[in-house]
Amino acid sequence: MTLRPAIRRALAPLLLTACGAAFAVAPIPAVAMAEGMADLIITNARVYTVDESRPWAEAVAIRDGRIIAVGTAKEVVLQKGPQTQVVDLQGKLLLPSFGDAHNHPVFGGMSHARCALHSGKSIDDYRRIIAKCIAETPGTSVIYGVGWEDGLFPPNGVPTKDILDGLSTTRPLIFNSTGGHSLWVNSKALQLAGITRATRDPVNGKIDRDPKTAEPIGGLQESAQDLVAKIMPETTAKDLQDAIAYTVKHFNSLGITSWHDAGIEWEEDGSSAVVDAYKAVADSGALTVDVAIDLKWKNEKGLEQLPGLLKASQRARGLGLTARSVKFYIDGVIPQQTAFMLKPYEGTQEVGAPQIPAGVLAAATTALDEQGMQSHYHTIGDAAVREALDAVASARRSDGKVDTRPMISHLNVIDPADQPRFATLGVTAIFQPLWSCNEPYMDLTKERIGPVRSRYIYPVGSVEKFGGRVAYGADWSVASADPLLGIEVALTRVAPGGKLEPLGAGEAVTLAQAVRSYTLDVAYVNHLDQETGSIAPGKSADLVVLDKDIFKLDPRRIHETKVVMTMFKGKPVYGALDMAVR
Repeated sequence: MTLRPAIRRALAPLLLTACGAAFAVAPIPAVAMAEGMADLIITNARVYTVDESRPWAEAVAIRDGRIIAVGTAKEVVLQKGPQTQVVDLQGKLLLPSFGDAHNHPVFGGMSHARCALHSGKSIDDYRRIIAKCIAETPGTSVIYGVGWEDGLFPPNGVPTKDILDGLSTTRPLIFNSTGGHSLWVNSKALQLAGITRATRDPVNGKIDRDPKTAEPIGGLQESAQDLVAKIMPETTAKDLQDAIAYTVKHFNSLGITSWHDAGIEWEEDGSSAVVDAYKAVADSGALTVDVAIDLKWKNEKGLEQLPGLLKASQRARGLGLTARSVKFYIDGVIPQQTAFMLKPYEGTQEVGAPQIPAGVLAAATTALDEQGMQSHYHTIGDAAVREALDAVASARRSDGKVDTRPMISHLNVIDPADQPRFATLGVTAIFQPLWSCNEPYMDLTKERIGPVRSRYIYPVGSVEKFGGRVAYGADWSVASADPLLGIEVALTRVAPGGKLEPLGAGEAVTLAQAVRSYTLDVAYVNHLDQETGSIAPGKSADLVVLDKDIFKLDPRRIHETKVVMTMFKGKPVYGALDMAVR
């Protein structure tokens, strides 16, 4: 059987390991962080360190939550004292715990706490779930939920109110798409919000309408979602705290101990209800993750908001939280044609539009750079990607290459001319690897942009080839946060258990690249690469044990792997040490 090039690359680490090549280097002595015996030694393991100086080891010693030695079992046992606990992993794979470079912990946590549509795979599933929510919530209040998939509503990803009206015309029904860019509402919600055929589209938003009558049909895109804000259920401080706590537990169970919150709201006086919620969860001891927070750029305002942003950042840092980043939403999404493209969508003259003028974005990026702040950009279309890269280039010309570590997320389409610029500008590409496969949403995308641009969908391998840094983030709850699912798709460009036809097989990466993008490169964008992200002396003992060795598996079986134990700062936060040896 002839293996595809992408599969050969994915199997390369396995073949090297099987031949013993990973150990065919001169022995490097284990290095202790300081004198003193270990609290814990994990031994007889397959330790993949993500440390270029020593990729593989057999044992790790930990004291006071930090790694003090990495090496062979014989080397590390020298750190054993009379009180040292020794755990034999019996050959299991030990990795640095995973990170997530782009997720929405509050939105995601709350979406699972209300009328969640995430489990639905069809419109009939949505009907069943919503009907159950209505039945379980007597009264006349709003039924709100999250999680419908654009791909189930061809040809443009827009659902209509008649489906919801069939469930209730007396209660407002409001449902956010899994991506958060669209609302699906019924007639009652439109009525209570005062949205009629005479209502104008807001700036950076669109009311989906009947092409003949101009009547609203039940879809609200981008900023048009704000039109129903006045009838939405109130969010309490406890709701926010519960959402974060839910996400922490969920992510810990997936082996994740660090994340980048990709955009929270803040007030002009520097306050933020979400920051306060993070502080409360941290004070309770339940924040068992490292967190970096983006403050949202308010697209309806300009540079006058910079003092408020800096005040909000300083206040969060004063509370012990990391909030040195600003999130810019430059465009929307492709199926609804709100993404900003260099050339028109197929069969139209429309290219979408940027939600932030290029000059404002460049000036804001430069101003933030001068304050040591990180810029993070939401870009879907190739024109939006270019606008973000141009903004970073402008800042670099103004103040030189400062260590602010700008990030560009999603990158559904990157024009070939822009693919090398990530490396030259020092911009980290934040991809959602689970998206880079053929599935219903991708079918809508390819129809909108045509066959030529479809060759440049999620070009992860090309960015890597040009020397760019890649970090992975699920954009949860838009997609599963499970890094093992993401790693499989990154290697195969095929959905786990899905169609065998890969999406751009040439853009697949190696297993070593995928693991690094989920560990050390996430730590890098969070300015924590000296603290975590690899297994090395001096770093925090943030570790994960898997029940299968992904370096020995067929890449299409990686999704079968489960997390046995997750450790954060030397303490198990999911599973237990004794579970790791069963």
